[in-house]
Amino acid sequence: MAGRIEARMRRAVTAGVSLAVMSLALGGAAQAETAPFRIGALNPVTGAGSPYGPGMQKAIILAADEVNAAGGACGRKLEVSAEDTQTSPEAAVLAVKKLIEVNKVDAVMGTWSSGVTLAVMPITTQAGLSLLNTSGAPAISTEDKADLVWRFQATNDRFGQAFARIATERGFKRPATMAYNNASGIGNTEGFTRAWTAAGGEVVSSVVYEPKRPSYRSELQQILAANPDVIVMGSYLQDTTVILREWYQSGQNPDVKWIIPGWAANQQLIDALGPDVLANVIAVDSISNESAPSYAHFEAAYKKAMGADAPANVYAAMTYDMVIAWGLAMQQACPDTATAAVNGSIRAIDTADGAPVYTFAEGKAAIEAGRKVNYEGASSRLSFDEYGDVTPDFSLSEIDGGAFVRKGVVSF
Repeated sequence: MAGRIEARMRRAVTAGVSLAVMSLALGGAAQAETAPFRIGALNPVTGAGSPYGPGMQKAIILAADEVNAAGGACGRKLEVSAEDTQTSPEAAVLAVKKLIEVNKVDAVMGTWSSGVTLAVMPITTQAGLSLLNTSGAPAISTEDKADLVWRFQATNDRFGQAFARIATERGFKRPATMAYNNASGIGNTEGFTRAWTAAGGEVVSSVVYEPKRPSYRSELQQILAANPDVIVMGSYLQDTTVILREWYQSGQNPDVKWIIPGWAANQQLIDALGPDVLANVIAVDSISNESAPSYAHFEAAYKKAMGADAPANVYAAMTYDMVIAWGLAMQQACPDTATAAVNGSIRAIDTADGAPVYTFAEGKAAIEAGRKVNYEGASSRLSFDEYGDVTPDFSLSEIDGGAFVRKGVVSF
């Protein structure tokens, strides 16, 4: 009798322990489903990207606020931790490690410049985190073996294709190229060369130059000696400023035209050189999805928050879309909102046969109703290809009245 009582007590204790363990497990799961999803905003607040970084960071916060105001994604609110890359790969590595190890973020968004993104990618991939970026280097696509990287900016190769289209339409016959020696700069000019030569054209001279030099006279002389009618650049603001100043002061080939990426041909370049020096410049930049309701929605919110016009910072619309798209992917993956599940659901929010949606609230309601959705972004149509890249439209701008003014649009 005493033995049966003892055995019953042991079973009761075992059952109690099991229930306690089960209760703890269920409690943990419930906490995981409702805890905030942590986003690391990694932007160039200082350094060469500083004209864009603060707006990019603010756009991430704006979008997270919108998701939270709509009740969160799959019931989870978004929480943003922000760090400055200083537009430096070395500083970006330290910053992303801090976001992962200290802030415990679940995804990283907003890297600008290819050198930064390529430096950060191995770290986020090793941690099993998604990285959403605004960089152009073609290598970003091919190095993403785990399908964890999503690009919201055109690749440099597609910029090069846009350069070639413009050069053809303007009737140039003797192009030359000058590229900053990094993945982005060389990606631009190689993309141009591929598209130009595939159409039967010839590049008369090409130079790859080292960055941050006080003078580029020798590289200029090499290029100008080939007597090009247009020089296609893969460059940044600092080197572009030096090169154009030295060309103008030299008086050589005064009629040659320059095709320059938009991130190097902005108001700061005008302030540094003046409109006369830039009269021969054609600036090419990706442009936002300006006719979409999502862009109007974003533009109003951005102007209210920043006191600045959204078109002046094309990257802000991209980082805004990163959060909205990610939130919709969380809703699509619901109830599993672990990073891997959400990453695997991103393509499901831009299905070609889905209902067009333009805000997080619209998309969330449609997904909850069991409908397929096609999020038309503020930055582009967000049709991701096999590499997770998008193809926005491109603007062609020239100096007019002391400012770069859009003269045309290139679409693929």
